[in-house]
Amino acid sequence: MSELKVTLIGALLIAVGPVSLSLYTPALPELVAYFGTTEVLVQLSVTTYFLGFALAQLICGPLSDGLGRRPVIIGFMAVYISACVAILLSHSITLLLAARTLQGIGAAVGLAIARAIVRDVYSDARAFKIMNLMGVFIALAPAIAPTIGGLTLMAGPWQILFALMALMGVAVILVTVFSLRETVVRDVSRIRPKALLQSYRILLTAPYFMLASLVVACSLGSIYALATLLPFILMNQVGLSPVSFGMSQILQAGSFVLGAITVQNLLPRVNANALVPFGLMLLMGSSITLMSLLLKTAPTFLNVMLPIAVFSYGVAFILPSMLTNSLLPYPHRAGAASALTAFLQMAMGLCISGLASLFSNPTFGLALLFPTMATIATACWLAWRRLPVPAS
Repeated sequence: MSELKVTLIGALLIAVGPVSLSLYTPALPELVAYFGTTEVLVQLSVTTYFLGFALAQLICGPLSDGLGRRPVIIGFMAVYISACVAILLSHSITLLLAARTLQGIGAAVGLAIARAIVRDVYSDARAFKIMNLMGVFIALAPAIAPTIGGLTLMAGPWQILFALMALMGVAVILVTVFSLRETVVRDVSRIRPKALLQSYRILLTAPYFMLASLVVACSLGSIYALATLLPFILMNQVGLSPVSFGMSQILQAGSFVLGAITVQNLLPRVNANALVPFGLMLLMGSSITLMSLLLKTAPTFLNVMLPIAVFSYGVAFILPSMLTNSLLPYPHRAGAASALTAFLQMAMGLCISGLASLFSNPTFGLALLFPTMATIATACWLAWRRLPVPAS
């Protein structure tokens, strides 16, 4: 398959997860009223999605190593579509939470397998370029989705958002059937319990893999956690309407796209690894600025979103190098490696969301946790850069 085809298919696969995470966030206050429940329980629908998404990564990635990428994508997307239908039929918050968990399980296949497909097809500089372009969709999708969700709510009730998600799942299946070529040789021995445990043991005990993955997890996981924090900060505390909230996320998305475009122009002349320290400096500077502003003054649109926009711009400089480097030494375990990297991202997002929920004021959670994640990412990169590249 051509670079363009791999990029477009990978972008579609990757978009399913973050779009499903944040498309409905402008409707969170509406869901509180519809189900006659509390903000905490409705916010839990984001957490349960995170949980299903994160845990399923560990299953769908290795399954695709053994059974092939195409059948696993189709199977998990069928689960995803079924969950969307269950949400449309839900009349209690309990059923919604259960269906969101199932939806997260189905959506997990996109992020895990898209990166594995890139590693299957390319192992040279083209992999960095494709990872960068796909990285645009990783951060762009959760930022643009609330905008689409907010505008859609002007035309109909919250259920229409999950109907759109179901249609997206159908589109993924059609693209997989008619456009995606199989990129791995079927080998069921790879999915035997002993082989699976061995793959994860090797990856979990490889400092090169774990440190690279944690750099990605801390930076990108912070972006994912915004889906839980920002709706209640910007709508409840700042006073934005659902539509205004959705539109506000364009600032974050535009910043990441600008960063990705900058990186794409630099890659022919600059090694991707050399861009990471600049990205980490932006993460540290923006998160410390965010903390200093929010701990001194009440949240406003600008003192929340401007530092987050700079943070997102910095993430774009980190992803191409660290995502590609986490996979390159493991060609025969690309699915497992990609799945574990994605699991760590979502687990970090879940962890940040969970820790933030411990604060009565979500603004304080945002102010304290973002600098912490930036610091951990920087420390992991400093340790990683001293390690030799493992033999394939």
